[in-house]
Formats: sequence, C-alpha cells, structure tokens
Amino acid sequence: MGTDTGTDSLASALASSSGVLFDFDGPICHVFRGLPATLVARELSQAVAEYDPTLSAKTEGIEDPLEILRLSQQASKRLVLATERTLQEREIEAVAVAGDPTSGASSAIQTAYASGRGVAIVSNNSEQCVRAFLNRHGLLSYVHVIVGRPEHQPERMKPHPYSVRRAVQALDMRAEDCALLGDSVTDIEAAHAARTKAIGFANKPHKYEALRAAGADAITSSMSAVAEALA
Repeated sequence: MGTDTGTDSLASALASSSGVLFDFDGPICHVFRGLPATLVARELSQAVAEYDPTLSAKTEGIEDPLEILRLSQQASKRLVLATERTLQEREIEAVAVAGDPTSGASSAIQTAYASGRGVAIVSNNSEQCVRAFLNRHGLLSYVHVIVGRPEHQPERMKPHPYSVRRAVQALDMRAEDCALLGDSVTDIEAAHAARTKAIGFANKPHKYEALRAAGADAITSSMSAVAEALA
C-alpha cells in the first residue's frame, strides 16, 4: 500500500505545505519497542489505584500509559503530577532502548528541513523523551520546534488541537499552510480542529480504514514515500 488520494494526494498535500508537523510515536520512533507499554501502564495503574482505590477498576487492564495519565485527572492534581513524572521517566528509558527511527523517518525529517520547510514534532509523549531520541540519532538539528505533551494538562493532549496550534505558532506559519502527519485517528482529529492538513501514516494494515474514515487528506504506509514527496 502506498498512498490513498482522499481529498488530496500525498504529493499535493505536502507540496502545498510550508510546514510539516510529525507525530512522534509511530512515524518517527516506536517508543515502547524495547520497554513494553503494557509494563509501564501496569506500573502507573498500580500507583494510581494505591493513591485512589476508586480508580482501580477503571485503570485495570488498560495497556496505554497515556490513558492512565488521562484517568489520573479524576483524582487530583497531585496524582496527575506524580503520574506524569513517572511516565516521563519511563518514556526517556524507553526511547533509549527503542532502536533506530522508523524506516524512512530520518530521510523524511532531513528532506523536509533541506527543502526549506518548517519542521516540527507534535507529540503526546513528553518533550524530554522526543528531544533525547532525536539527539541520540542525530536528528535534533533538523527539527525547528518540539511540542510535547502539555505539562500538567493531559486534557490538552491530542485529539485536542492545543499542541498542533502551538507548533504552528512557533513556526510562525498559518495553519492552512501546514500538514500534520500521524498514525492515529486522534492525530487526524487534532489536525482538522487546528485547520491544518491531515496525513495518515498507516503503519499497520488495520489503521488504513480508520484513518480514511477520520477524513485524512492523504494516507501512506511508507515514511520513505513521505521523504520522496517532500523532495
């Protein structure tokens, strides 16, 4: 599978974009490849349940650490801060053992930068772990802006458009001149809400239909194809 035209083809969606915003987990890095997300989620779930037993049933069995962070809001600000701190520590540990960037991702970032476009990372992961990974793989100097998870405000994680809008503003561009590339429906929803173009990265077969149904302007299964389109 290469690209799906949707409203625009991948090439035209990127050709009309002076700013490219990349989601991190998926398009750039498999964050929990070396340190499984299920283990991190279990640790966070146990801590949340100990702090507030009423949340125990809600967190049990959840395998996404970010969802545990969202649920921590139902208790107190103190629990949000503690959960956030532990999650950030685990994310930094995770990217250190995550292996190489997603195939084609380095080329996509470097090509976007070389083309004179504004390059941003917009992630629900912490800025610190994104920065650590990019630095480890020699990509930090090719990225103009990093907008990570809003600190102490998990309710503003994607699909909320807050982080996308921050990145667009930091690049000093208009939203309609930017494109967000991400591998989840929440990325597409955030892009639409922020009024940027939305490009889906279907890194797993089942994602293609979900991204299409969410209204992605283009869909690709290859970061190398993104690099080629940017060139």
